[in-house]
Amino acid sequence: MSDVDEHETKAEVPVVEDCSNTDVVTKYRLAAEIAQSALEGVIAQLVPGKNVVEVCAFGDALITARAGTVYKSKKVEKGIAFPTCLSVNEVVCHFSPLPNESIVLKAGDWVKIDLGCHIDGYIAVVAHTAVVPEAEGEDNIIIGPQADVLKCAYDAVELCARLIKPGNTNAQVTEALEALAESYGVKPISGTLMHQLKRFVIDGSKTIAQKNDPETKTARCTFEVNEAYAIDVCFTTGLEKAVQSERRTTVFKRQVDKSYRLKMKASRYVFSEINSKFPTLPFTIRAFEDEAQSRMGVVECVKHELLTPFPVLEGRTGDHIAHFKATVLLMPNGTTKITGLSLPLDRINSDKVVSPELAAVLGSSLKKKNKKKKKASSAKEVDNDLE
Repeated sequence: MSDVDEHETKAEVPVVEDCSNTDVVTKYRLAAEIAQSALEGVIAQLVPGKNVVEVCAFGDALITARAGTVYKSKKVEKGIAFPTCLSVNEVVCHFSPLPNESIVLKAGDWVKIDLGCHIDGYIAVVAHTAVVPEAEGEDNIIIGPQADVLKCAYDAVELCARLIKPGNTNAQVTEALEALAESYGVKPISGTLMHQLKRFVIDGSKTIAQKNDPETKTARCTFEVNEAYAIDVCFTTGLEKAVQSERRTTVFKRQVDKSYRLKMKASRYVFSEINSKFPTLPFTIRAFEDEAQSRMGVVECVKHELLTPFPVLEGRTGDHIAHFKATVLLMPNGTTKITGLSLPLDRINSDKVVSPELAAVLGSSLKKKNKKKKKASSAKEVDNDLE
């Protein structure tokens, strides 16, 4: 063999980073299991008198601890892909407070939990809306507009899971979500976008709007096999336009395509920590040891676009807002939903009825129907649904 041939033989084979690679699917699934477990742990903490910041820290600790138990023999990055947020009542999203800015939960509070985990950059996110019970372990019956918005948001996730499939477009999903909201008599929150997930990328270029909004234009795209998506839906009984809250922004993400020579010492410290610990995915400044310096340092970083802020958004006091997220993988044999908890539908009494067309989609299977039995393949495919 010539030197040239030997060199070509040793050339590195490009790593496949989509769901055609079974190792990638395994990492997505591991991240999903950890995110699901953390979500369940956080929900168990939702009792009257509980401090929100303590529950957020608890959720982050669960993700970090569980992620630390996998791939221990390999140098694989893993951990939090989105910090635990608990947005209460009219607060829509991104509330992950500092200790001196926290609030205490009360019976009847509506809590939107949002978190994410990654294994080797493969991300699984999940969000869920829960109501703080009157007493620990007690579930209340939800009726009226509150039931309508909760059931609509839950159905929206299931609708998206069935419409985000190879060959369909983002416009089809948006149209169906608008029809669903109309059926339930609620409104989709403006500006809510769903994103394709890629390795270390939580906000991929393919996006899906939950409503046609001139302020949030999305380029038309077609879904393809072996892609991953974060379903993200948010509906309200009140005003569809969420506004930026006066509450402090604590969640940020590094803008990897931006650079700037920072002037302040605090800014340089924070930016160095970010590049070391959170180079690509969202984080909370609560994660830094020097919280005061971090609060100061992020200001200059945001000003020069080194960081993207995730501001706390809120609706009108008294509005009921439901938020859910799920992660789906577009596999050759159908869509696999790997995150997302079920709702106790027997306790959510909505009298609204969706159209026969939407009902047919909601009642359909995520998996493709096999026309005929095929011989067992030597390569096993991951095909279990999480429903």
